[in-house]
Amino acid sequence: MLSIRKIGIIGRAYRHLNRYRHILAVLFKYGFGDLVDILRIEQYLEIGLQMISRKRREQVEKLSRAERVRMVMEELGPTFVKLGQILSTRPDLISVEFIQELSKLQDNVPSFPYSEARQIIKSELGRPIEDIFQDFEDTPLAAASIGQAHRAQLKDGEEVVVKVQRPGIRKTIEVDLEIMLHLASLMERHLEELQVHRPVRIVQEFARTLEKEIDYTIEALHIERFARQSMDDPTVYVPKVFRDTTTERVLTMEYIDGIKASEIDRIEREGLDRKIITTRGADLILRQIFDYGFFHADPHPGNIFVLPDNVICYIDFGMMGSIDRQTRENFADLIYTAAVNHDESRATQILLKLTEYDEKPDVRALERDLTEFIGQHLYVPLKDLQMDKLLQQILKMISRHRLQIPQNLFLMMKALATVEGIGLLLDPDFEMIKQTIPFIRRVKTARYHPKRMADDIVRSGVEFVQLMQEIPGETREILEQMKQGKIKMEFEHRGLEPMLSTHDQISNRIAFAIVIAALIIGSALIVLSKTPPFLFGISFIGIIGFLAAAVMGLWLLIAILKKGRL
Repeated sequence: MLSIRKIGIIGRAYRHLNRYRHILAVLFKYGFGDLVDILRIEQYLEIGLQMISRKRREQVEKLSRAERVRMVMEELGPTFVKLGQILSTRPDLISVEFIQELSKLQDNVPSFPYSEARQIIKSELGRPIEDIFQDFEDTPLAAASIGQAHRAQLKDGEEVVVKVQRPGIRKTIEVDLEIMLHLASLMERHLEELQVHRPVRIVQEFARTLEKEIDYTIEALHIERFARQSMDDPTVYVPKVFRDTTTERVLTMEYIDGIKASEIDRIEREGLDRKIITTRGADLILRQIFDYGFFHADPHPGNIFVLPDNVICYIDFGMMGSIDRQTRENFADLIYTAAVNHDESRATQILLKLTEYDEKPDVRALERDLTEFIGQHLYVPLKDLQMDKLLQQILKMISRHRLQIPQNLFLMMKALATVEGIGLLLDPDFEMIKQTIPFIRRVKTARYHPKRMADDIVRSGVEFVQLMQEIPGETREILEQMKQGKIKMEFEHRGLEPMLSTHDQISNRIAFAIVIAALIIGSALIVLSKTPPFLFGISFIGIIGFLAAAVMGLWLLIAILKKGRL
C-alpha cells in the first residue's frame, strides 16, 4: 500500500526538504508566488528566487493560469503528471479550461538503464532473465512515468512485451504524495474558496487511484475481462496475458505487430479499408459502453492498432471505465428525449438524475439553457455535429448551474469524443451521432423485454422478502440499544401551532358546553326538589344556576360568532 501521512508540525513537514524546495521553486517560477504567499511557506523559496530571472517571470505570466499549471506538473515529474491526467477526467473538481489544458499532459521521461530492468525482473520473478526469456531487447520500445516496455521472446518462441516498473517509483510517489497532502491541508486552512473541493480528500483519492495504476496485476485483470466480453467478436483482437511472468511490478503480454490508427499512409499501403476500420472502431466503443458497461477509457490513436482484415486491437489497458445499467439507460433517455421527443422538461429531470449537486439548482433556468442548447443543435445535419464540441458545451452549461458529472460518466463521454476524432481522421464523412442512435434505441427497448421485466420483478421480490426477514432483527437491535441508553430520540414539531390552537379552542368549547348543560340540569333538579331558600316561590339556588348557565351560554355564542363560524 502507498503510505501517506498527514504532516503536522513544521519539523516533520519538511523531512524531504530538497524536494519540497524544488516544488516551491517551480511554483514560483511559473507565477504562483501569490499562492506561496497565501500558504505562508515563502521562507523556503530562497533557492527559487535565485534561479528565476525577472524576464523569465514576465514571459511565463503572459500564459493562462491553466497553461502554467500544466507546465508546473510537467516539470515536477511522474506523480504530478499523473495527478494532472487524473484531474483532467474530473469535471466535478476543475473547470473546462483546466480539463482541456491538463488533457495535453503526456509522459515525457527518459528510460532507465537495462541493468536495473534486469534486476527488477529477477527480483519479481525469482529467476534470472536468461532463464525466462530466449531474447530480451535492452532498448525499450517506450518509456512512461510509471514504467517502460521491452520487446522480448519467451522460451517457447512467443513474442511478448514486458512492462517493467521504474526502480524506486513507489518511494518517489510516496514522498510527493506526502508533500501534496501537506500543501492540500494548507489550502483548506488558508483558501476559503477551495474548502468546498476538499483538497485533502482529492489527494487521498489520487493516492488510491495511483495505488491501482502501479499494480500491473490490475491491468492484467482488465485485459482478461475485456477479452471475455469480446471473445465472440471477430472484428476485435485482445492481446494475451502471461500470468506466470506477471507480478505487481512486471507485466508480460503478447507483442502486437500492427499499425497505429493515426498512421493513415501505412493503412493505405497495406490495403486496409479506412471506412470499415472507422465503423468497427466506433461500434467497438459503443458496445463496450452500452452492452457491457466496461470500456476502454483512453482510446487515443497510440493505444489502438489496426491488424490485417481491418481488425481492431487495443494495446494498453491501464485506464478503464465502468458504468452501471441505470446510468446507461438514463443517458440513453436523455439523448432520446432531447433529440427525438424534444421534451426539454423531461430532459432536464433526466439530466438532474445523471449529475450530482450539493444544492438543487434553479430547475427553470436549467431548462431554459437546455432548451437553447437543443435548439442550437437539433436542426443541424448529423454530419456537422461533433461530440467533442457538444461535450465542451454541456460541461460549461452544467458548471454554470453548479452541477457535477460523475467521473465514469465523463470518461464515457470523453471516450466517445476521442473515438469520433480518430474516426474523422480516417473517414472525413464519419457521423458518430448517427452511429450511436441504434445503440440508444436498443438500450431503451431492452428494458421492456419480457425476460428483463421478469428479472426485475423477481429481483424486487427477493429484495422485499430479504427486507421483511431483516426487519425483526433490526428492530430487536434498535430496541436493545434503546434499553442500553445508546439511542436517544428527540422530536421537534414545526408548523403544528395553528392546528394545536384550533384543537384547544374546540376542547374549550366542548368543556364549556358540558358545564352549561350540567348547570341547567342541576338547577332544574334543585327547582323541582323545592330546595330553600325561595324567591317568589322558586328555589333561589336554582335561579342562580339558570342565570349562570345563561351568561355562560351567551358568552360561548358570542365567541363562536366572532370566529364567523357556528
